[in-house]
Amino acid sequence: MLDIGLSIVSLARFQFAMTTVFHFFFVPFSIGMAVLVATMETLYAVKKDKVYLDMAKFWGKIFLLSFAVGIVTGIIQEFQFGMNWSEYSRFMGDVFGAPLAIEALLAFFIESVFIGIWMFTWDRFKPGLHALMIWMTAIGTMLSAIWILAANSFMQHPTGFKINNTTGRIQLTDFGAVITNPQLWRVFPHVILAAIMTAGCVIAGMSAWGLLRKKKDENHFFKVSLRFGLWVSLIFAILSAGAGDLQTQQIIKDQPMKFAATEGIYKDTKDPAPWTVVEAIDAKNHTASSQVEIPKVLSILAYHRLSGSVKGMNSINKELHAKYDKKFGKDMNYYTPPKTLFWSFRVMTGIDLLVMLIAFLGVIWSRKKKDTIENKKWFMVIVGLAIWVPFIGNSAGWFITEFGRYPWIVYGLFTIADAVSPTSTVGTLLFSNIVYFLLFTLLGGVMIWYSRQTLHHGPYYEMEDSKQNVDPFAKEAFVK
Repeated sequence: MLDIGLSIVSLARFQFAMTTVFHFFFVPFSIGMAVLVATMETLYAVKKDKVYLDMAKFWGKIFLLSFAVGIVTGIIQEFQFGMNWSEYSRFMGDVFGAPLAIEALLAFFIESVFIGIWMFTWDRFKPGLHALMIWMTAIGTMLSAIWILAANSFMQHPTGFKINNTTGRIQLTDFGAVITNPQLWRVFPHVILAAIMTAGCVIAGMSAWGLLRKKKDENHFFKVSLRFGLWVSLIFAILSAGAGDLQTQQIIKDQPMKFAATEGIYKDTKDPAPWTVVEAIDAKNHTASSQVEIPKVLSILAYHRLSGSVKGMNSINKELHAKYDKKFGKDMNYYTPPKTLFWSFRVMTGIDLLVMLIAFLGVIWSRKKKDTIENKKWFMVIVGLAIWVPFIGNSAGWFITEFGRYPWIVYGLFTIADAVSPTSTVGTLLFSNIVYFLLFTLLGGVMIWYSRQTLHHGPYYEMEDSKQNVDPFAKEAFVK
């Protein structure tokens, strides 16, 4: 090991976190965009209003690039299982392989086939039938999410397995239990609803920038897109908050240490429990101070009633030692990173509330009877800047999910330290970290540049190109 103060485990964790966060920028976005583009095209098929067709084509370009970048980052992420986490792959392969194989063979197959048909057949099918192609793509993206989350939910709450005493590895005994894992059916709605909210914010934000350019021929297009994005952002921010509450109920049951850390509670609370808005956390000495609290709110959030105390991290730590000391030893640290979880939860929920507020004001100010939103330039700039907000919120939510599982990579069964590849070195991890960082920077830059260029050209730029709808396999496509 190089003597630079870095360990193999910390570098491997950093690399996985970097890859996952970047991958998670694009996957929820592309899922949400697929659903919204499908909705736009369906509105065109039903209402016969051409603006919805123009919207499906314009926002479809952004969806296609996010889909492509999501695939590239997903492939890089899968490389890491063999590169840095081979012990994890050996331990979990029997369970992890089945959902990932189904995801690749079924869900990704549906996505790939129908996205190709959708891209090249704008004038070949009736509007309703063509809209079906993008709906099939959207369904494929959501099926992909189910299988990926099924694997992750097993890591959060293992079900339907046994430990092979000979090999020491997990064996799948009940595939149905993996699919019906309660963690899966709490996290899946939360992810999908947040994904659609993310896409709504991007459409609203880019439309706001489009309107600020004041091009008369684009005004109606971006106005309709803005209202569409604002309504989507408002509705799905509310639904996402509701789904998050359902997921929290399951976390309290399955991973009480994660929940206590998100609330920064070391000692058991009084009854009823107050909700801490902010506090200073001393993770080393397991204490918290300078709390700003709202009485009874944590009891409402945790139990949906005005009474009930919440167990603190100190009590939960004792229970985990009593349960796992024989297997993992008395020196195991069961405290999850409290500062990361505490502030990630507040960032995630704060962003959801911010999106609700911005979208609500936007819907009010852009209503047909009293449309004044274009006169409020300051608000249009806020809507434009809010493009980035849901991506931060999604990442904060993913931090809670993954950091809250510490010290295990498979909850209660396998630790993070045991999962790292024995062949990994500090040198190789440093090199691959730098390469991945540069690659992600390049991909992110391309995504931002292309999106900016698409917005700069406007919705009718390529529609004037006579070759836009040429079948790539027709003879006209080869004529120069």
